[in-house]
Amino acid sequence: MTVSTNDQLKPMPEDWKRALAVVAHPDDLEYGCSAAIASWTDGGREVTYVLATRGEAGIDTLEPEKCGPLREQEQRASAAVVGVTEVEFLDHKDGVVEYGTALRRDIAAAIRRHRPELVITLNHRDNWGGVAWNTPDHVAVGRATLDAAGDAGNRWIFPEPGLEPWNGVRWVAVAGSSTPTHAVDATPGMERAVHSLLEHRTYIEVLTDEDPETYVRSFLTGYAQSTGERFGGKPAVAFELFSR
Repeated sequence: MTVSTNDQLKPMPEDWKRALAVVAHPDDLEYGCSAAIASWTDGGREVTYVLATRGEAGIDTLEPEKCGPLREQEQRASAAVVGVTEVEFLDHKDGVVEYGTALRRDIAAAIRRHRPELVITLNHRDNWGGVAWNTPDHVAVGRATLDAAGDAGNRWIFPEPGLEPWNGVRWVAVAGSSTPTHAVDATPGMERAVHSLLEHRTYIEVLTDEDPETYVRSFLTGYAQSTGERFGGKPAVAFELFSR
């Protein structure tokens, strides 16, 4: 089946230097976004991760006080694989993140600290492509990130001593969207994306009975190849891009 040229995804903008990725949990970025991040850091761009939680409620067989530090360690190792050295945690409670002014304030502060041109987040809609229900944490953090990109530029919203407004966010890119508009060639970063997700071994081993590398490689390459049907046949990572 031939994909209409009207359905083709556009290349992501390249005229930027700093990005901030804001998601709810460890592994959120690795499930489909890190191949793009690897390509960006290869090109000399700076990418910082901010996570609302430490994922401490994500493993049924591991109590939160043990799970949180372990997943934080795995997330830092995972980020390093794709060239990200700065990872922050906002310490909201996993599974019960609430959309509201407290979350917007924390994300706006992170945007003011790091002064990105591009902000990245995860699907903020109620479902994944109309077939699977999204989690409340993803919805809350994604929506709050979109709002905080504007909050960060307004000096009268969430003023904090020592943090100047930052109105330099030019785009917010939403990964995992069912209505993507843009994409990045996943080929250069795919191997590192696979190894980045594999760093979350504790989580993956309770998620599937498959060999972890087989599971991870199949998931990431399948997603990239499917997306590539709308990106000139090249394996790709898709984003829904909102300009500001």
